[in-house]
Amino acid sequence: LADIVKLSGLLLASLLAWYMGYLFAVFLTEDSMSTSIVYLQDIGKKPVLKAPAPKRQKCDHWSPCLPDSYAYRVRSGGGTGNLAKICFEDELIISEEKGNVGRGINIAIVNYKTGKVISAKFFDMWEGEHSGEMATFIKNAPQGSLLLMVTHDDGSTHLRSDAKTLIEALGSKEIQNMKFRSSWAFIAAKGFKLPDDIEREKINHSNEDKNRYSGWPAEIVIEGCIPRNLI
Repeated sequence: LADIVKLSGLLLASLLAWYMGYLFAVFLTEDSMSTSIVYLQDIGKKPVLKAPAPKRQKCDHWSPCLPDSYAYRVRSGGGTGNLAKICFEDELIISEEKGNVGRGINIAIVNYKTGKVISAKFFDMWEGEHSGEMATFIKNAPQGSLLLMVTHDDGSTHLRSDAKTLIEALGSKEIQNMKFRSSWAFIAAKGFKLPDDIEREKINHSNEDKNRYSGWPAEIVIEGCIPRNLI
């Protein structure tokens, strides 16, 4: 008897389920079915949150400089395809794009008070005697100016000792250590003093076992913010 009751209950439940399905199919239109399916699919989807693109900073800094300071970024050359760059207050002073970067030591002179470029040149230290010309260029930089220097390719072969001494007097601690194809970047002030806590100089020597490029060390970068109230 118990088995008959269970079987009857099962048949009744199946019949009820079939009938409910029939009613559902009769009264529910095709459009409402599609809408319901889409709705159920959307419930399972997680909302996609898009982070806003980071705001670009001057000279491609990671973080902005204070309003009362100048942004600078000096990058040495690396290999044959990555030429040196000097950026000041978001202006590329020396770069491949401007067509004024070259082998040797690249120097930009900037008026500290106005932040405007006074002059920019490169001096080939591999071919020709340009060390004296470069020394004169540095000596002629007016008081109250910033000097930003960087190498591309070789900056040492024809670099004379008097030019080294001149750059050393501006505060360089590495100019006397320059070797063939050393990557070097340096900033200096003429007639006033830069803060001790800003990045002013970096050097990376060519080493066959460690070079990033064939015969070339990795490029180096110095960057930071220079306060505008130093003089």
